[in-house]
Amino acid sequence: MGLNRFAGVAVILAVTGGAIALARTSGTESDPARAQTAADPARAQSAGDPARAQSAGDPARAQAAAEPPSLQDQIMSRMRGTLEQQSPEQHHHAGHSAPAAAPVVCGVRVYGYEPAAATTITAVRTVYGFHFCGVAEQKRPWDVAVKLAGPLVVDMATEPPGIRVVEATPQVKYVDRLRQMFPPRYAQLAMTEALSEAEMADTRRRYEAAAGLG
Repeated sequence: MGLNRFAGVAVILAVTGGAIALARTSGTESDPARAQTAADPARAQSAGDPARAQSAGDPARAQAAAEPPSLQDQIMSRMRGTLEQQSPEQHHHAGHSAPAAAPVVCGVRVYGYEPAAATTITAVRTVYGFHFCGVAEQKRPWDVAVKLAGPLVVDMATEPPGIRVVEATPQVKYVDRLRQMFPPRYAQLAMTEALSEAEMADTRRRYEAAAGLG
């Protein structure tokens, strides 16, 4: 049975200027905090910038913050953006429809992509993944929102990327259609794995904000 519509499923780096406080020795004698800052350049650099302060004390976190998004993260971001730019009418699955004026909020999962040896998003031609989208009608709770979901194939060679959702037809069963569209190694994943817990939680948070519930 395909994952097409779920009607009752319960389930940004602000760069601030961390100014370095320069204090005269005579001015720090009556101000312990400034004295410590003057004696500790790292602390001086992070003063007034909590995020930088945490990074200064956590080298691993500082390194992670400086690293660019992984290829997987870039693909997921592109998938979300493509799906969320489509209107609810463009999202209809198997004849289901949703209010055209409501925004669409989506979570995604990447099972794999081709060519598998690609190292940049511009080299990726095809993505095999999963989407779970909610139509964010104003004040409509998440649990009763119109939801559209299922495995999909994204054609990254076009602009915007092309989306093909795996769906059954009167002649072809869902599982057979999935196997027609997905390579075997990704088809198996598509039958057992959907969104990660973190992605689902973020999708629900963004849905509630879009629906005016946050």
